[in-house]
Amino acid sequence: MKTLLPARPRISSYNMSPELLKTRAADLPGLTSVTVAELFPDAPQPISAKSPAEIRQAIRDRTLQALKNVKLGKIQPGDSVNILASSHGFTVYGGEAYVEMIRTVRDEVERRCGTDKIHLRAGVGLRFRENDEHIKFFELDKYFAGKAEGITPVDRGVPIKTEIGTLYGVEKAYSSRWFIHAHNNDIRELHYHRQIGRLFKPFAMSYATIETRSAYHQSMGPRAANLLGRMIYESPFVQDKFICSIMLQVSPTGVIGVDANNDLVEQDRYFTHLNLAWYGKIVTLLGRIKGAIVIIDYPGPIPYTTSGGLLFGNFLNASVDEFDLKIPFPPYNRYSDMLVDPGGKLMKERNLLPLNPAIRALIINYCSKGFPCISFAQQLPTLVVDRQADFLRNCEQNYGFMDHALQVEGLRKAVDMARRFTRVENILVFDGAVAGFNVSESLAEEMRRLAPEVSQEVDQFLMPMWLKQRGIQ
Repeated sequence: MKTLLPARPRISSYNMSPELLKTRAADLPGLTSVTVAELFPDAPQPISAKSPAEIRQAIRDRTLQALKNVKLGKIQPGDSVNILASSHGFTVYGGEAYVEMIRTVRDEVERRCGTDKIHLRAGVGLRFRENDEHIKFFELDKYFAGKAEGITPVDRGVPIKTEIGTLYGVEKAYSSRWFIHAHNNDIRELHYHRQIGRLFKPFAMSYATIETRSAYHQSMGPRAANLLGRMIYESPFVQDKFICSIMLQVSPTGVIGVDANNDLVEQDRYFTHLNLAWYGKIVTLLGRIKGAIVIIDYPGPIPYTTSGGLLFGNFLNASVDEFDLKIPFPPYNRYSDMLVDPGGKLMKERNLLPLNPAIRALIINYCSKGFPCISFAQQLPTLVVDRQADFLRNCEQNYGFMDHALQVEGLRKAVDMARRFTRVENILVFDGAVAGFNVSESLAEEMRRLAPEVSQEVDQFLMPMWLKQRGIQ
């Protein structure tokens, strides 16, 4: 089978110029692909379309159908409405489906409620210019007639009184009379939310100031962090403005559809069950891989590079069951990222687990800057290809990264070197491939061999445990 199409390079202040990207990993000799549907025939069927226009129409149809199930009657003619979005949505499977969902929400609110005072407010994390780039690329500034903009955690805040004290949202997120929460169910940073309150996360992140985001990252930590998002959502201030949430339904196989609900608590419970079912088998399968060289070749920060609908961050933790709540701290989390030194001494002192030992070497062919990643190079043998090394040297978040990595001329040379010193043939590529993985022939065979046993284990043992831990029968 030929390799799957990688994500296109991105023209961005956070990525090196596309013409400097000499070789894509998918073009390496000896690579093939394995699809999620091939591994797990019971995986959900994604939307099938022959052209981008057909995809857009399918998303529009499903968004309109979903919106029939929610009440918009609170919005009166002339009322102001914010559609709140998050930066990650613009990168899920290329972003086109998420963008079309947002466009459709805007049009349907205007049609049903008689107002054109509809704004898009897109929240972002560390890369403050990123959403403005997305808005321009997808021409949302034109679609919203100049009423679309990115918001950042250092913008002016607004106090929100919650049951656990005062937290702070971004004022522009809540500047309208009403708002609609436009998000997706991708498992994203499973190492943090652990599939508990996943859909509430933007309230403590994308729509929150740096103080609240810091409480999420530093004070609460894995498993507990999404309590903040739920407390903000359930606050009287937010409930007085909240209309509904609308979710782009995604799975490892691709975009599934759209779901809308006036009750985010109910919707989150619904998606918790679906995500455990949709992602549980493929995440568990990654944990069975004994050894692989990982190639990063995607226009995103290193742990947020994707393949088969999963983050590289999910593979960093694949040596443990991240869905199992009895495990308090997976190997990669905010605390381990701060408490590591080149020899791993601090990790041992703090009883933190090492990163997935199946990752024998890390090759960085293409990635974004703007996210702290030095600990990866400290813990994993890391090769950086060509000019990408210069880009990481100049990353404000990764001063000293290349002190722990080796710059190599050419991707093929990097692969040859990695295979020699690891004595491993398996290659796993995180390049944005949709519905599957670009891998070496040897790893494809290993994944196919492991899949039936993993499927049975998840169905019979793991899924019941995961559901019981979350109070879902």
